[in-house]
Amino acid sequence: MSFTRADVEIISREDGFRGFYRLDVLQLRHRLFDGGWGPVLRRELFVRHDAVCVLPYDPWLDQLVLIEQVRVGALEKSDSPWMLELVAGLIDTDEAPEQVAHREAQEEAGLTLLSLHPITRYFPSPGGSDERVYLYCALVDSRGAGGIHGLAEEGEDIRVSLWPRAEAITAVEDGRIDNAASIIALQWLQLHAERLRAEAGPQP
Repeated sequence: MSFTRADVEIISREDGFRGFYRLDVLQLRHRLFDGGWGPVLRRELFVRHDAVCVLPYDPWLDQLVLIEQVRVGALEKSDSPWMLELVAGLIDTDEAPEQVAHREAQEEAGLTLLSLHPITRYFPSPGGSDERVYLYCALVDSRGAGGIHGLAEEGEDIRVSLWPRAEAITAVEDGRIDNAASIIALQWLQLHAERLRAEAGPQP
């Protein structure tokens, strides 16, 4: 049996909170695997813009560019809330995901993306959030990358650093890199790095 959105009945949807983010309170019921309809459930839905995450990879030097910034979600569950991450941003206008990728690479890391390679789209926390992430790997010329970046008007303080691919994979294995988008992208890169390097051609 295959279900669709038609197999969920939203009985009511009310405002729970409105700020930078949004929380909706839903009353709903859905069809059951063994037939019929289940009971009415109350669920809070964290409504977020979809996100774009990009792993900048230099195939000529076999190294990648990571950023580091403070993350409020890690304040109480990590020794340090400064997280090693991918370049990322929200789709909060009518921009396509690819446009967001190029814009955020400039703003957060001072990088020009030479080509974009889609990795996947996924829901990071579908039990309570509607956010979907568009995940990419991008080829870059990493020579000269580094320093502090970000938009001052948005309170961003972003440190950019270069990582040999092998060292970044080790950082995943030992837990220094512990956010989903970075882990997924780096695992993908391990599977595809040699192909990307072979196809890259001469360094621009």
